[in-house]
Amino acid sequence: MRRAIADEGYAAVTIEGLAAEADVSKQTIYRWWPSKAAILGEALLEGEIPGESPARQPTDDLAADLRMWFADVGAHLARPENVALARALIAVSATDPELGAALNRRFAGQTVAWVTERIAAAKDAGQVRPDIDPSVIADQFVALTSYAALLGRAFDTAQAEAVVDTLLHGIAAP
Repeated sequence: MRRAIADEGYAAVTIEGLAAEADVSKQTIYRWWPSKAAILGEALLEGEIPGESPARQPTDDLAADLRMWFADVGAHLARPENVALARALIAVSATDPELGAALNRRFAGQTVAWVTERIAAAKDAGQVRPDIDPSVIADQFVALTSYAALLGRAFDTAQAEAVVDTLLHGIAAP
């Protein structure tokens, strides 16, 4: 299914096409899954996470760490198959909230955890205002990358720097 999404996009993938590729009937597909969203969700929940990379070790430079994170995301979203998959995940999440929540935990969980921990460490070090909720910042990172995927564009260096500079301006300790 991942190949089909990368080749044609989520909207073009059909139960008929999936059944033909698997050499089974549509009824067999529907016996196991109620929709193509459910098929994709199960495949993603049980399979490897495409493009997943281990969280980077934080440095003492919050801005550099955040810029590097955006550079990694930009490189990931520069590949059309990853944009197609991200868009499919968003479509699945919109059609099946429960499955969407599970996919969000699986795909965004590592990002949310890393950004939350990194911002919390900066907060503890006095680099970030004490009233900042690190998990809110982490959610913004997921939102920014989801939006980029919907538009089919990657973050270039200038955009990443602008986002990080704006973010840090808003949360930096006085």
